[in-house]
Amino acid sequence: MLGLILGLSILIGFGIYEYYSSRNYRRQIPTIIHVNGTRGKSSVTRLVAAGLRAAGYKVIAKTTGSAAILIYENGREAPIARYTAPNIKEQVNIIKFAARRQVDFLVLECMAVTPEYQWVVEHKIVNSDIGVITNSRLDHLDVMGPGLKNVTLSLCNTIPKQGKLFTAEKKTLPLLEKVAKDRKTKVKAVDNSTVSDELINKFSYIEHKDNVALALAVCQELGVKQEQALRGMYAMQADVGAAEIFPIKIGEKPAYFAHSFAANDPESTFILIDIILQRYKDIKDIILVLNTREDRIFRSKQIVDSLLDFDFAELILIGQQVKTIEKYAIRKGLNKKISSLGWVSGDQLENYLQNNIKERSLIFGIGNIGGNGGEILEYFKVRTR
Repeated sequence: MLGLILGLSILIGFGIYEYYSSRNYRRQIPTIIHVNGTRGKSSVTRLVAAGLRAAGYKVIAKTTGSAAILIYENGREAPIARYTAPNIKEQVNIIKFAARRQVDFLVLECMAVTPEYQWVVEHKIVNSDIGVITNSRLDHLDVMGPGLKNVTLSLCNTIPKQGKLFTAEKKTLPLLEKVAKDRKTKVKAVDNSTVSDELINKFSYIEHKDNVALALAVCQELGVKQEQALRGMYAMQADVGAAEIFPIKIGEKPAYFAHSFAANDPESTFILIDIILQRYKDIKDIILVLNTREDRIFRSKQIVDSLLDFDFAELILIGQQVKTIEKYAIRKGLNKKISSLGWVSGDQLENYLQNNIKERSLIFGIGNIGGNGGEILEYFKVRTR
């Protein structure tokens, strides 16, 4: 019994030491920017860091979206090794690392999903000076739902106290403002009308105006001029999950491959398709490639529900749960052609497409970048190099 009490006392003592040690490291960082939201977190994190670096500041950034990446002061990147499931203690280690390197700014993508963990990360670990909520959309409803208000309230857990909040969200802006007011935080609602088509088309990948507008607003708040920030943003490396479009040939037929594997909620997917259709007027058909995962059944069903009134030529199911999702789609009355290919290589998908597409079709990957989605994306990236 005495040994148990002694062990517990040591454990509690170590926990207290860790807590106060992390607070001390936090005080050594002049400004932390904490980026949350349904979509665009990784992109905005990268954009803000690149804009600040272009002004000569020492900046470290960390993304946790499609891949956990540490971005150093010179823009060099390194993957963060994880030997267990993602743990919010990761943020403690990054703060300690950044403090020791005496950075001017630390830009962190929120890595927590559940409402409770989001609150703990912000108010017990990060204590940000500037919060960003990119948008609020219907995703992760199994832990943040069931509705948009619930999702928004969950995201509000990372609004800082007595700080500043930047957001491009419009539908639930009043709710964000209410929570921010309670925390004595000023809200800056950002409008993407400041980002022209000419400006956005200079990115080497498909970037969203909201993301750029947010990043520019944060940089401007911190004293960086737009022209200077943009130079850094244009030169930065895109996130591994960033949407790209690749002109390809399937057999002898000209076509396009694009994806929203990392933007896997329906609203974001349709926004991205609309952007592509506006840029490429010659697209005649849309073929959707839905990557299914056994741990993301709810999300796959949510996407199927959103397709019931969407105009496309064919739905190709790949990955781990094709039969389950095919049965669900038929039961829901999806009256489009559905093909269940299972786990496929890029070659196998291309061979199937040769006999099933028209010229100038858009082959669009949706669902999730993990598993088969990442394999297909890498195939088309390599194919077009």
